Amino acid sequence: MLFIELLKAVFLGVVEGITEWLPISSTGHMILVEEFIQLSASDAFKEMFFVVIQLGAIMAVVLLYFHKLNPFSLRKSKYEKKETFEIWYKVIVGVIPAAVLGFLFDDWLNEQFYNYQTVAIMLIVYGILFIVIENRNKGRAPKVSSFNDLSYKTAFFIGLFQVLSLVPGTSRSGSTILGAIILGTSRYIAAEYSFFLSIPVMFGASGLKLVKFGFSFTGLEIAILLTGMIVAFIVSVIAIRFLLGYIKTNDFKAFGWYRIVLGILVIGYFVLK
Repeated sequence: MLFIELLKAVFLGVVEGITEWLPISSTGHMILVEEFIQLSASDAFKEMFFVVIQLGAIMAVVLLYFHKLNPFSLRKSKYEKKETFEIWYKVIVGVIPAAVLGFLFDDWLNEQFYNYQTVAIMLIVYGILFIVIENRNKGRAPKVSSFNDLSYKTAFFIGLFQVLSLVPGTSRSGSTILGAIILGTSRYIAAEYSFFLSIPVMFGASGLKLVKFGFSFTGLEIAILLTGMIVAFIVSVIAIRFLLGYIKTNDFKAFGWYRIVLGILVIGYFVLK
């Protein structure tokens, strides 16, 4: 039983590690995966697991960007440390909308909209938006190509776009990246800022779920959770590096088409089920 449950955790960790960072909706994939892979655990544990597994994913960002985000690095000059603090200030400004509205409405939104219809619609709608926005921006030079160019006003408005991800199927990275591109940032800065915004958001969400669940785990539950987190961490490192390399020479339209196809598959599967 332990071996089978750990295999499930490995598979779920792979799905989390890929879909958390690519703008393709982790929820959209998880709602399908849950149809075929059910953890032998309580509903309360599974609800907590699908959020806390993100800690593994977020540690990949911490690892890959530790130097860039560390304002106390001895290898940085005084000016570079100031720039690093500026990045964090902009992250805080961008996190405020999702932190406030997420705390107030996240549970209600999940109760009302966590269903295959909403997820499928959001997958398709945002897929179309990615294609439309990328076509509109073709040949246009971005206004923001570095974090020095990113104003606090723009950071806040990107944070407002992140609020849209409270609706299941939207994708946190998808809504943030799309909003950043609409507001004139380069794809690379949009992706990196999305990663940085995820740090406080995902630590906060995971912390709340752990407190709500409590800390009385069985041995099997600890094994499942740690396995999922470790796999999500490893796969996230690969996924983040892939995305940053991919967008240097490509746009996000491929992800848009993927979302549309996935949305249609979600509808098709549940209608024919």
